[in-house]
Amino acid sequence: MLPEGHGISAKYPGDSGIAEDPAVLFAEDFESGDLEAVGRRWDHVNNKDGKVFELRRDAPPASAGKHSLQMTATLGVNEGGHLYTRFRGVDTAFLRFYVKFAEDADYLSHFVILGGYNPPTTHPEGKAGLRPEGNARAHTGIEPMGDPGHYPPPGIWHFYSYWQDMRTYPDGKCWGNRQNPDHPVPAVRGAWQCVEIMMKMNSAPEEYDGELALWIDGKLEAHFVRGAPGGPWTGRGFHLLKSGGEPFEGFRWRNTSDLKINFLWLEHYVSGRSAQREGPEKPNPMNRASFDDVVVSTEYIGPIRG
Repeated sequence: MLPEGHGISAKYPGDSGIAEDPAVLFAEDFESGDLEAVGRRWDHVNNKDGKVFELRRDAPPASAGKHSLQMTATLGVNEGGHLYTRFRGVDTAFLRFYVKFAEDADYLSHFVILGGYNPPTTHPEGKAGLRPEGNARAHTGIEPMGDPGHYPPPGIWHFYSYWQDMRTYPDGKCWGNRQNPDHPVPAVRGAWQCVEIMMKMNSAPEEYDGELALWIDGKLEAHFVRGAPGGPWTGRGFHLLKSGGEPFEGFRWRNTSDLKINFLWLEHYVSGRSAQREGPEKPNPMNRASFDDVVVSTEYIGPIRG
């Protein structure tokens, strides 16, 4: 059974000192100074014309910090921005972050991505539409979607993954396969939400024992593991089911142990295409999302302890 509630966060009230925990690979609380100081802690920064990022005096209620980073995507001006960093390669990684979508947040294109490149890179390499080689890359994005326009913006949480065994889309390309929980898990507006994911690599090249998991505010909402019941798997992905369906084969993320989980891509990407895909008649021209208390670890983290 996977844990719930507080994990290593229980040892660090307000998250104070959590960056020094032996299990932590990377941590960012946006308290290190101005935007230039924040940028020096990451390998690659996309803040077009200095108009995407803003440090704001707003933080999750339990946090010991006072600031967060807001990313604003403005249609016709930019498509949002990102922060990207590498860390020591591992076979299992937990990523926890807090996000606060603006009260008027609309649908978006892509969000936060965890994964591995072999060899590691100092910048993100999207390669959308291409099935990865099993020795080169594997990654998953946790992001909200409207499905399309069925759920109010910004949507419900799901995974959007690229790996060697992903299915082909109807157009013949390999766009990210979605992994959806067996029930809608809303991304909320106007309030801080604690999102945590786990990505576990397969133990050997021939094994299908890789996993994905999702927690919201410390509650386990989905666990994609070999044998879990799932709906039909197409190029668009599949849903977990409470019962029935077909047993999920599990993730064979890689065909070599040289491919490790080694990067975090904190992204808020919004394009005009995403608005058109979800179908709003008048998409919001400005979309804002704030991030705080980001931690990558080899152990379950959990929400901030108050």
